[in-house]
Amino acid sequence: MMSLSNIYPHTCDPVAVFETQDIRRRALFFPDVMLRGYYPTYVYRLLKENDCNIEMCDEDLEIMKSYTNDFLAFSYYRTTTHEKGQPYFGDTGGDIGTPNPYLETSDFGWQIDPLGFRFTLNELWDRYQVPLIPVENGMGAKDEMIDGKIHDEYRIDYLRQHLIALKEAIKDGVSIMGYTYWGPIDIISAGTFDIEKRYGFM
Repeated sequence: MMSLSNIYPHTCDPVAVFETQDIRRRALFFPDVMLRGYYPTYVYRLLKENDCNIEMCDEDLEIMKSYTNDFLAFSYYRTTTHEKGQPYFGDTGGDIGTPNPYLETSDFGWQIDPLGFRFTLNELWDRYQVPLIPVENGMGAKDEMIDGKIHDEYRIDYLRQHLIALKEAIKDGVSIMGYTYWGPIDIISAGTFDIEKRYGFM
C-alpha cells in the first residue's frame, strides 16, 4: 500500500509540466512493476543517472511477469503542485510541493481536494485496468471538545465530498472493490508523531 495522491503542475510552463510528469512516474514506479510485470522504460534512465546496476537473469524477469498483482490498494489524502526546479520531497500523505491557491487547507497544512481523488482514481484505472481500493482517506484536524462532544462538521463534509467523488469515478467506469476511511479511531500520527492530529470518529 502506498500514497498515490496526484500532483499538478503549478503553472503551464512546459518545464514545470515535464518535471511534474517525472515526479509522478517516480511515485508510480512500484505499481508500474507490480501490475505490469516489468520495469517501465523510464526507469532505466533513472537507474543510470543514479549509478544503480540491477543484476537480473531471464528467469527473474519471467517471475516478475508471471506474478502481477490483481488489484491496487493505496492511500489518498491530498494533492499538491510542482513549480519548475522545485526539489522533490514527500511524506506519509504523498508528494509535497507548492500549495494550490484554488483549494482549502486543513489545520495541518494538507489541502482538501475531492476532485483530485476522482482524478487519481481515473488516472490509476486508465493506467492499470485493475480494481482499485482506497484503503486510507481521511482528514487530520485539531478537534475541540464542546459540551462533551466534538462537532466535526468539517470532517463530515470532507468524507461526504470524497465519497461523492468516489461515486462519480465509478460512474466514469472505474472499478472500485472497496473503500476504507482512515481511521475510525485515533492513533499517534505517523506525520506529526503526536495524538493532537485527530482523524477518528470516536
